Amino acid sequence: MLKLARRVKKIKPSPTLAITSKAKAMKAQGIDVIGFGAGEPDFDTPVHIKEAAKQALDAGYTKYTPVPGSPELKDAVISKLKRDNGLEYKRENIIVSLGAKHSIYNVAQAFFNRGDEIIIPAPYWVSYPDIALLADAKPVIVETTQENGFKMTAGQLDAAITPRTKCVVLNSPSNPTGSAYTKAELLKLADVIVKRDVTVLSDEIYEKLVYDGFEFASIASLGEEIKKRTILVNGLSKAFSMTGWRIGYVAADKDLVAAMNNIQSQSTSNPVSFCDKASIVALNSPQDFMKEWVAEFDKRRRYIVDRLNAIPGVSCLLPQGAFYVFPNFANVYGKKTASRKKIRNSSDLAAYLLEEHKVASVPGVAFGADACQRLSYATSMANIVKGIDRIELAIKALR
Repeated sequence: MLKLARRVKKIKPSPTLAITSKAKAMKAQGIDVIGFGAGEPDFDTPVHIKEAAKQALDAGYTKYTPVPGSPELKDAVISKLKRDNGLEYKRENIIVSLGAKHSIYNVAQAFFNRGDEIIIPAPYWVSYPDIALLADAKPVIVETTQENGFKMTAGQLDAAITPRTKCVVLNSPSNPTGSAYTKAELLKLADVIVKRDVTVLSDEIYEKLVYDGFEFASIASLGEEIKKRTILVNGLSKAFSMTGWRIGYVAADKDLVAAMNNIQSQSTSNPVSFCDKASIVALNSPQDFMKEWVAEFDKRRRYIVDRLNAIPGVSCLLPQGAFYVFPNFANVYGKKTASRKKIRNSSDLAAYLLEEHKVASVPGVAFGADACQRLSYATSMANIVKGIDRIELAIKALR
């Protein structure tokens, strides 16, 4: 019998992908499931981006490219960061990988050592702790509260830093909560990071998806000292509805980028060649379509939050960004279903919603917050209405 590597036992499969897979399997059996699990826009990739990929294919652009992405794609990323974030980088500071998740994995492999402590505010994206564990580092979870907008304070960060702290992870806007840090809040965090001389991994994948006039700020833009300590991660998956294209990038210290380049050269090699070409067009072209998408997400956001807060025992913050809500169901724990099953935690509730009411959500325990469920509103309004109707019936049926 094969003896697996010990590192495999440290991690678990992505629960968001598992829930989505199960919901799709049920749909394939003809079951009418409303899926709130997927973390991807329901809009199609814009036509001009798809056409660029087709043209690249027709032109025979199907061979290996440079490992960290073509020079032209690096230049498109550099232009984007200057235009949108006021940040100056050179090609040596940029590496393009197979999605932002791959980018973060490469950061961990190149930067984290055994025993390093990685501060991760909870609720967190499901992959952060496991990616740290795969690099033999130690995730240090900082609990945030719904009352504080699910955001880590400067005081909490300062208290969590020890001599072993290597990095703090920030995700703004956040998956799963939709919370986003203001510039003033980021300045306070940056002061701690610089004072304590640690590094911040800033995951900015949802930066374009913000509401109510919220102004996104990259922590790297708040001064040279914090920029030197920032590993900026972004990609095209969410803002351009290019989840399957797998294009993410890092802007960081040139030595870290060089190390990531070496790792990538021995694992996946280069980003997909025709996706490289299409991404250049995406980054350099007008992005007016995003206004329409954000406006539609905003309608869904307001509706789903209002409906959830109207359900007895449920509370839900209005998110500032991304396309998720993270409602708290703790007040229904301890109740029983019609079949006498007790709802003890978020996993029980997710199973009950899926099996008995045909609604797929992701249990909050996967994000470090067992009181909650994550629901994505990156689905049609018709699905949202039907799905929330089912959740309301499900909660009211508990005794």
